[in-house]
Amino acid sequence: MSELIQSSKVVSLSKVNDFVVKFANVNGSGSASANSMFAKAVFRMGIPISPHNIFPSNIQGLPTWYEVRINEQGYLGRREGVDLIVAMNEQTIGKDIASVLPGGYVLYDSSKVLPNELLRDDVNYLPIPLKDICLQEFEKPTQRQLFKNIVYVGALSAFLNIDFKILTGLVSDQFRGKEKLILPNIHALELGHQYASDNFECPLTLRLEQSDKNTGKILMDGNTAIGLGSVYGGATVASWYPLTPSTSAVDSFAKYCKRLRIDAGSGKKKYSIVQAEDELAAIGIAIGAGWNGARAFTATSGPGISLMQEFLGLAYFSEVPVVLFNIQRVGPSTGMPTRSQQGDLLCCAYASHGDTKHALLFPSTPKECFEDAANAFDIADRIQSPVIVMSDLELGMNEQICDPLNWDDKSQYDRGKVLSAEQLEDIERYGRYLDSDGDGIPYRTYPGTHPNRGSYFTRGSSHDSYAAYTEDGTVYAEVMDRLTLKMKTAISYLPAPEISEATANKLGLAFIGTTASAIKEVLDSLTKKGISLDTMRIRAFPFHDSVADFFENHELVYVIEQNRDAQLKSLLKIECNINEEKMRSILSYDGVLITAQHIEKSILDSMQDLDASGEVPA
Repeated sequence: MSELIQSSKVVSLSKVNDFVVKFANVNGSGSASANSMFAKAVFRMGIPISPHNIFPSNIQGLPTWYEVRINEQGYLGRREGVDLIVAMNEQTIGKDIASVLPGGYVLYDSSKVLPNELLRDDVNYLPIPLKDICLQEFEKPTQRQLFKNIVYVGALSAFLNIDFKILTGLVSDQFRGKEKLILPNIHALELGHQYASDNFECPLTLRLEQSDKNTGKILMDGNTAIGLGSVYGGATVASWYPLTPSTSAVDSFAKYCKRLRIDAGSGKKKYSIVQAEDELAAIGIAIGAGWNGARAFTATSGPGISLMQEFLGLAYFSEVPVVLFNIQRVGPSTGMPTRSQQGDLLCCAYASHGDTKHALLFPSTPKECFEDAANAFDIADRIQSPVIVMSDLELGMNEQICDPLNWDDKSQYDRGKVLSAEQLEDIERYGRYLDSDGDGIPYRTYPGTHPNRGSYFTRGSSHDSYAAYTEDGTVYAEVMDRLTLKMKTAISYLPAPEISEATANKLGLAFIGTTASAIKEVLDSLTKKGISLDTMRIRAFPFHDSVADFFENHELVYVIEQNRDAQLKSLLKIECNINEEKMRSILSYDGVLITAQHIEKSILDSMQDLDASGEVPA
């Protein structure tokens, strides 16, 4: 009979609906579905969660972690420190146990004796002979391996007071259509629950209580939302080359197209998905489809962006609408393919050689991924230029709590300035790149609109307003000036920043994307310390005028971003001419989501320095 291994020195953590559980497994061991089941069970108990999957770039064999933050207050960013570790990987078990906070818990497979050097006198150990239980209960080796994960989930249900009916319901949902798998999985859950209940005092000092904080909320990952948003945004063509972490965005698009884009009468597909031979071909296909009038996109990550530079310049200069989803990962080069970063800002803003500028969108939630994906096609059509949606691996591949997705079925797509055959009849001479309205955006035509009017030669070389080749520098400069004006006009089509501002505050925070997950926790903690800061979440580039105004209204703004080189800060200096003395960087670039603790410590350390120098009062 196992017992809780507890030193007399241990003062156990006592927390309700507010702790971090981390699973340490071997990639390819079948743990992913079990760990996800745990997270979903907590969610169905009405308690806010934020799961974070930290996995290697190979198929199997290397360490993988799955971290679940549970927080009833709705703090959904990562938190430093672990309260309970499920230590299933012998390669990393020393590091995993070391990550547990004093008073926390270590659940491990006691089928093998834990070495003395791994025993800490300030944590609690929960030994369960998982391998031995599965050897006794299941005949097939594959079952023994897979069900070991389910057994520890059953044990956690007893340890943490998870509603067991919710777990069995999840099993039934997961294996609907494969009913023969339901009972063995429930049996494995029961084995773990029974063993924990018989051998330990349950629940632990870490426990869950039913809540209602998730009412009206859903769990969704950003890539799934991008795929669905692209369908609702009118996309009919997707061209892609597989690349982590963007692949699942196209997979999602394909899944929803099969449900929503097949003609009910004929069974004909009303979409086209092309796997190209490389990233260059992928964006080339998308640009070609956009030129022909289709709404088209490609999805990639940093290495793909590097390869797509020339084609992005072509689309910008020839003014072809196309949407690109960049699910950012850690670079440079191959970097860490399965880690998250915000390191492609400069690369995407000015993608291609020469004077080039692109519209960028910065979603921070799965719901915004859906909305930005759908709206990106309207924006691309309006400005006749590439639009790049800047997600990242953290947002793209991890489920997050968000509000339900909404769509107005009465909404109409905005195709921008497109001339019909009738309109072409009334034009004496059509100029593809002629600015008739003074907003920098010309009128375009779809191929074949008129039998003998509206045609032009699409080129990436220098051209005049009528698409004719020219090397006249003055004419070239006029075209470039119009493109500058067009990007200024584009700002009105882009989402404005979200600003929370009080007149008395001298300090502010500026950030984008997934950094937003930590901000509420930072503000609440600093408020308790008597420190108040204004916030600005930038949602798009080129920047709205209010971005510069925010800096003008504050003596100092902390620019928080997840890259080494302060790329957002650089963009703000270049585009808004903001004095560098008004900005102070808070950076994180280790491949995992920035934490509130890191941000708060950086601010407090900085304020001590500022107070000592007398620059900005605290």
